[in-house]
Amino acid sequence: MVRAAVLPAVGAPLEITGIELPEPGPGRVRVALAAAGVCHSDLSLSNGTMRVPVPAVLGHEGAGTVTAVGEGVTHVAPGDGVVLNWAPSCGSCHACTLGEVWLCANALNGAGAVHARRTDDGSELHPGLNVAAFAEETVVAAGCVLPVPDGIPLTDAALLGCAVLTGYGAVHHSARLREGETVAVFGAGGVGLAALQAARIAGASRIVAVDVSPQKEELARRAGATDYVVASENTAREIRALTGKQGVDAAIECVGRATTIRTAWESTRRGGRTTVVGIGGKDQQVTFNALELFHWGRTLSGCVYGNSDPARDLPVLAAHIREGRLDLGALVTERITLDGIPAAFDNMIAGKGGRALVVF
Repeated sequence: MVRAAVLPAVGAPLEITGIELPEPGPGRVRVALAAAGVCHSDLSLSNGTMRVPVPAVLGHEGAGTVTAVGEGVTHVAPGDGVVLNWAPSCGSCHACTLGEVWLCANALNGAGAVHARRTDDGSELHPGLNVAAFAEETVVAAGCVLPVPDGIPLTDAALLGCAVLTGYGAVHHSARLREGETVAVFGAGGVGLAALQAARIAGASRIVAVDVSPQKEELARRAGATDYVVASENTAREIRALTGKQGVDAAIECVGRATTIRTAWESTRRGGRTTVVGIGGKDQQVTFNALELFHWGRTLSGCVYGNSDPARDLPVLAAHIREGRLDLGALVTERITLDGIPAAFDNMIAGKGGRALVVF
């Protein structure tokens, strides 16, 4: 038996219960989790903002040790440390052939499979976003595991699976921030803190962090923010005042709310770039008039998984970590057990803290 956090139905509280995992079949890998990050996307799955089959074992940001492999798996072996990749690319769909693997049409096909069974009643469980990381152990497709780069502690490596790839990629791949440019990052949670560090690595001259909580200022400044703005109806005006009334070159929105997206847009200079990372609901409608689109010449773009290719980007991130430019520990504000995940969800709803990390 393995303990896991199960979502019995959309909108229902998580249940910490026992599950039974199958042995890894062909092309499958069994992993003993070392750590799993509690991401806002897990909350979005639980409340129905994002749809996956339920009941499900949630959790998509994790790392651990391979304990067994099925037939045909050759890139990892028992004893290897691995990062879980919740969005494995198929390599053959239209997006993949264009090199845009983060938009793979088949990345989440595994979410509909039967992953495990509850120990108490034998009912079938699905694997959330493919990897079911909120559990002591998991069994995943071989494409969902990547070797942990040398020199990266296994527990810290969990954060590479989502927060860091997303935040770093939003800055470097989507916004394409250049040295000397200015940037505003909206939301100082796990992804936002990673984006702040990425902006510092990129050599931004001014890095403005924005959040509803004044308590996050120290976290944000430690991650690289040069300025901190508590979100209000005057946020865009405050950011323009910090940048000679011009606005920032780029804004990274990590919240997923219509008002925040609109504010991020208004905070950029004429010709500026706004990257939307946050996952909002269908009810979050953002409006623009045709004249302002023409006049301001700004760019608004969505960003999935940081527009990242994990196989390409993990070695780059590892180099930043080893050379002291990227601090994974600075993202974590709480280390918890599996039983602490429901409280971590409550903290996210309340806007408290950075990343909560489940340590097994």
